[in-house]
Amino acid sequence: MTANTPLHADPLVWGHGKNVFEVFLEPTCPFSVRAFNKLDALLEEVGEDNITLKIHLQSQPWHMYSGVIVRYILAASTLPDGKKAARAVLQAVADHREEFEFKDHCSGPNMDATPNDIINRLEQYSGVDAREAFARPDLQNVIKWHCKYSRQNGIHVSPTFMINGLVQADIGSGDEISSWAKRILG
Repeated sequence: MTANTPLHADPLVWGHGKNVFEVFLEPTCPFSVRAFNKLDALLEEVGEDNITLKIHLQSQPWHMYSGVIVRYILAASTLPDGKKAARAVLQAVADHREEFEFKDHCSGPNMDATPNDIINRLEQYSGVDAREAFARPDLQNVIKWHCKYSRQNGIHVSPTFMINGLVQADIGSGDEISSWAKRILG
């Protein structure tokens, strides 16, 4: 990919069923991590023919490195492996959440971390080198799309869930996968 090559971000979408389950996640949020770690099992239980699962990234300022991490995940989605690479970075953050978060959102070892330290950790844990795409100014258009889509749907916190275009305020990350499946399949 060169700076003149148009940037294409692979949508973070799995499955192809008529029931659309959208999940808005902030990668370092413990509740988002809990939800994210259930998504593969949900796809397996419901079946990819019955669900279209979409992940949207919801950067939140109280998660101090949220913007850097979201940018890196979306940069990974522009690589040849697209959503597979982005998913690997999401999983790396989920598996090593404390390495990317501040204690009580305002203290701890990450007070001394730089954005480059965070990027190094993302690459090390995920095995995905998205540095070149991360450095492209036009990546901001992908980030802005995620932000606008969330705001247009009235979503400000994570995790938030939508089924077929309607926010489901009573679905939570602590719910059983079977409960999600029942709601999705109606």
